[in-house]
Amino acid sequence: MKQIILLGLVGLLIACNSKPVESNDNARNTKLKTMEQNKATVRAFFNALEAENLDRLVGLFSEDAKHVNPYHANIFPKGAYGKEGIRAYWSPVFPNFDGMQFDLKEMHAMDGGEVVYVAFTGKIRKKNNAGLYTNQYYSTFKFNEAGEITEYVELFNPVTAAQGLGLQDQLIKTQKMKKVEFKSEGLNVVGNLYYPADYEEGKTYPAVICSGSWTTVKEQMAGLYAERLAQEGFITLAFDFRNFGESEGLPRAWENPAMKIQDIKNAVAYMNTLSEVDNKRIGAFGVCAGSMYTLMTASEDEGIKAVATTASWLHDSEAVKLFYGGEEGVQQRMQAAQAAKKKYAETGEFNYIKAISTTDETAAMFGPYDYYLNPARGAIQEWSADQFAVATWEDWLTLDPFPSAEKLTKPLFMVHSDGCVLPDYTKKYFENVASANKELLWVETEIASPMHQFAFYDQEEEVGISIEATAKFFHKNL
Repeated sequence: MKQIILLGLVGLLIACNSKPVESNDNARNTKLKTMEQNKATVRAFFNALEAENLDRLVGLFSEDAKHVNPYHANIFPKGAYGKEGIRAYWSPVFPNFDGMQFDLKEMHAMDGGEVVYVAFTGKIRKKNNAGLYTNQYYSTFKFNEAGEITEYVELFNPVTAAQGLGLQDQLIKTQKMKKVEFKSEGLNVVGNLYYPADYEEGKTYPAVICSGSWTTVKEQMAGLYAERLAQEGFITLAFDFRNFGESEGLPRAWENPAMKIQDIKNAVAYMNTLSEVDNKRIGAFGVCAGSMYTLMTASEDEGIKAVATTASWLHDSEAVKLFYGGEEGVQQRMQAAQAAKKKYAETGEFNYIKAISTTDETAAMFGPYDYYLNPARGAIQEWSADQFAVATWEDWLTLDPFPSAEKLTKPLFMVHSDGCVLPDYTKKYFENVASANKELLWVETEIASPMHQFAFYDQEEEVGISIEATAKFFHKNL
């Protein structure tokens, strides 16, 4: 009897253990199949590049895929977002070369095949028999369950790339930058101070303080313009306003115009303490809403000797109705802000909404605004798309910069277009400025308003136009 029972138990154990073994085999086979399929997709990626087949290349990516170049050295694209962004990234590449070849040295599937690592050599034939550009690359491909590429990260030596493509002069222009801190109304403000490439200790230089769009941090458009203006011979400062980025202040992401204007004034005072800055030649520059704050500050602060703006956002009580649901939408937001401020005063708790969304209509910015959605553009890790203080609405919607125009007697330069936001309001402000030394550069475009606005945040054509003209203005007036 004992033997029968023992044999029965053994049989039961064997029966119980047989299913996991079979299950493990299936899982292993599925894993191996996924790994091989994704590795085949990686090979298809390189084959499409060599065949210059753009449609086949783009078809390998998911709709929300991203392409990231971590070491772009600011002379190559940072990457792209979404299928159309990836198409736009690669479209100009093929016509610029006479073919390319990729030798895959290593390929490993990891994390169950969801990630494929590749080491390869890229050999690019330059136009007009100008030789061969070669570089070593290390990349990772991430995949979704459908086998589509969701992320492509490309690591390469930017110095080798610049030398091979004749862009070494742009590397030489890369200037010194250091992180700085100063106080604004008792709170710590953090900024990046940029120096010209030919900076020499003991000399003094004209300076420009750069401010970006609402909700943004110093690593976005303010930092880009600061870096580019430094290349033109200025010492420049881009900083996080209070309540944003690395600077102190609560509630976070509170767009308070009065505080931002005061922060710019305190930035001017800080620049006056630097021995390398000629305090008689300090200018201020703003993009989008940063233009509004900068113009208002320049009308009050004698330390600012000249002011320039690009793609300025200038609104009044009527203009805000166009963007925020008419009178009813404005009033709803105002009431929400007042309730949020009351709650904060009573409990110390903050109310937040999303800064940008394509699905949540309560977001501060509701729409397909690629700059704020694209990690290769403005959707960077230093900025939060999920945080916008509801208290902002009352301060933002009641702001009117137009009275400051009659008090602005400094040299003024503005860049705008019909495709930017509220073009008639920029013209109106410009016409009302008291200064006789003023110029408005109107850029021709076929892009509808307000979508051209975002191109001035980071696209080379628009940024290049703005930098060239603005640098000339500041050299003349500082």
